[in-house]
Amino acid sequence: MHFYRDIPYRFSKISNIYSMSNQNIKNHPMKRLLTVKEAAIYIGRSVPAVRELIWAGKLPIIRPDRRISLDINDLDRWIEQHKTTYTY
Repeated sequence: MHFYRDIPYRFSKISNIYSMSNQNIKNHPMKRLLTVKEAAIYIGRSVPAVRELIWAGKLPIIRPDRRISLDINDLDRWIEQHKTTYTY
């Protein structure tokens, strides 16, 4: 895949994931477990970067079988822990 040709696809995936968080929970429950690829899109990192975070023990995973899943609540917690403000 060429990066620039893939941009429309990437934006459609991002909008799909963000729309999950905006859905009415009573009518359409939000997806709680994400694949590594979906998690990478959600936190704005590459798939290899997310894998590095997993291997370094910085992101907990759910692995009931061979597939790796990440809890969206853990991703939100990771984002909150890494927020900072810029000071001069």
